[in-house]
Amino acid sequence: MIRLTRLNNEPFVLNAIMIEQVQAHADTSISLLNGKKVFVKESEEEIIKKVTAFYHEIGFPALPLKAGEKDE
Repeated sequence: MIRLTRLNNEPFVLNAIMIEQVQAHADTSISLLNGKKVFVKESEEEIIKKVTAFYHEIGFPALPLKAGEKDE
């Protein structure tokens, strides 16, 4: 689970396993596996860091990099 903030400043907790896609345009949107979409204040990079920390915390191994991504 990761803590995020809706555009109206309402904090909430999201099951990171349900995330299918994150897009950053004017606002950051998170598409979920169930077809729902959530708009949040956090940047795409912040969400990636939170999700990576979540997976590390629950013991998932490092995810393979996609073409063009940098290993930090």
